[in-house]
Amino acid sequence: MEVVNLEKALSRKEMLSVSRPARYIGREWNITVKEKEAIELSIALAFPDLYEIGMSHLGLKILYYILNSLPGVRAERAFAPWPDMGNMMKKKNIPLYSLESKIPLRNFDAVGISLQHELNYTNVLYLLDLAGIPLRSEERGEEFPLILGGGPCAFNPEPLSPFFDVFLLGEGEEAIVEMVEVLKAMRGEKREKVLSELAKIEGCYVPLLYSVSYHSDGKIKDISPPRVVRKRWVRDLDSASYPQEIIVPYLNIVHDRIPLEIARGCTRGCRFCQAGMIYRPHRERSPEKVIELAEKLVKSTGYEEISLLSLSSTDYSNIEYLIRELSFRLKEDRVNVSLPSLRMDAFSVEVARSLQEVRRSGLTFAPEAGSERLRRAINKGLTDEDIFRTVEKTFSLGWKEVKLYFMIGLPGEREEDIRDIANLVGEVLSRGKKKGVHLGISAFIPKPHTPFQWVKQEKIESLEEKMAILRSLLRPLGRQVRYNWSDFEANLIEGALSRGDRRVSSVVERVYQKGGVMDNWREFFSLSRWREGFEEEGLDLDFYTHREREREETFPWEHLSSGVSKEFLWKEYQLSMEGKITLPCQEEERCYNCGVC
Repeated sequence: MEVVNLEKALSRKEMLSVSRPARYIGREWNITVKEKEAIELSIALAFPDLYEIGMSHLGLKILYYILNSLPGVRAERAFAPWPDMGNMMKKKNIPLYSLESKIPLRNFDAVGISLQHELNYTNVLYLLDLAGIPLRSEERGEEFPLILGGGPCAFNPEPLSPFFDVFLLGEGEEAIVEMVEVLKAMRGEKREKVLSELAKIEGCYVPLLYSVSYHSDGKIKDISPPRVVRKRWVRDLDSASYPQEIIVPYLNIVHDRIPLEIARGCTRGCRFCQAGMIYRPHRERSPEKVIELAEKLVKSTGYEEISLLSLSSTDYSNIEYLIRELSFRLKEDRVNVSLPSLRMDAFSVEVARSLQEVRRSGLTFAPEAGSERLRRAINKGLTDEDIFRTVEKTFSLGWKEVKLYFMIGLPGEREEDIRDIANLVGEVLSRGKKKGVHLGISAFIPKPHTPFQWVKQEKIESLEEKMAILRSLLRPLGRQVRYNWSDFEANLIEGALSRGDRRVSSVVERVYQKGGVMDNWREFFSLSRWREGFEEEGLDLDFYTHREREREETFPWEHLSSGVSKEFLWKEYQLSMEGKITLPCQEEERCYNCGVC
């Protein structure tokens, strides 16, 4: 089998000339390398972003662990190189390779690509191109690997559909094992036959089997056949596979700690939140299982921090007991416990005290909107007093700063809502006296499978005006307030790709051909390049962004089900416009018949 000899391909001087060469070497602690003689099926897990970001992704760790636990299966990793290394690889004719064995990706049986963010779409083509794999599925012969996709963007993968053979909708722990069984059993069979068999697995979407027609106004007329692909979800987290050891990198990654998922899904139903809809229903891993995994992962990695992950960690039913018990058991090893996702109306003194047993980690909260009126509209349900009470607790226990997240451009937003953000921050400062506030401001982007999938996206000019107002109001608050905001131009393209249809794939390909890579990094993103791409492909960017959808409009993802019904989402949209709250669901006690359960 072909193997890339990196030492021969690149001189020491050349390797040291690229930024952070440790990204490309491999050989990290806890990697899995299997003998080639025992391999029946090889799968490359490719992440369309930098090593530091991909290595922070929990889904990659889980799939790597599961696949390498299967007899006869080899799973190895690959990441998108920074452009300096990418250009070097093109110049030296070095194909994109796996970190473990340095095998070119084109020599694997399948390549699984994680789709976490829309601005990574051109990076998908970058990966395939560097690997020497034809970009479009129809151009790939039997000698090339199957290209598989999964992740949150798979809930509307249409802008990428010509480039993939199969998408997995939903959670992969069980489905990936079923897919492996099919791929093993059908080795040597024709590509079309293998795809037809994979399409029989619940959650597997094969775009080749579907066709789309359009009305003269550009809206979707029909998706044929009308067969709906339903997402996969794991019923019992305790029995689900979870890594007991994870790879420890040689360089700092974005989340350089033990990630330990304590729950999946959310009961809250925030109307802007795609994750809260597509990961329903809410499930919890038992405290006993969490503690067992935590102790094993500390021993196998040496990390000094565990991050308890869920969409809303403070909603975990036994959170106080769990943090207290973990802090006690791990105190001797100086292991800190952190919660990255906190709700202000569920935060308690007990939780806060437990979090600082070893060392104090940062605290982040997300009010999302400045006024109670707008928070009701988005179903956030926080009162101003909830916010003030929480920050007072936080500051009284010794924290010097809190981070608060807000969005602008929300449906129904008025100028007074922007002013209310500044007023709220001012009140927080007054209650915290000499304490600080760090603000993160992002633009609202309508997402598929949410109650706001019908709304139009706010224009860049309007967002910039609102941000200018907010900055002017924050300035008098002085140095105690730090703030940053998202790139509104990049947000526009994210929105277009998020709700794009199959035709947008030609724009993605054209933008890549124009040099579009690493668009999620400000130094590489170019709005003019995307505008040109849409124009040259005869598509109207405003059609995908600044247009209110009709109730009965057929969406590009109409044949892909998150489990949450379109009727439920429309009802929630109407409640939003009325400023009414939907209380968190509680199984049989408070069920709104969203369709998932």
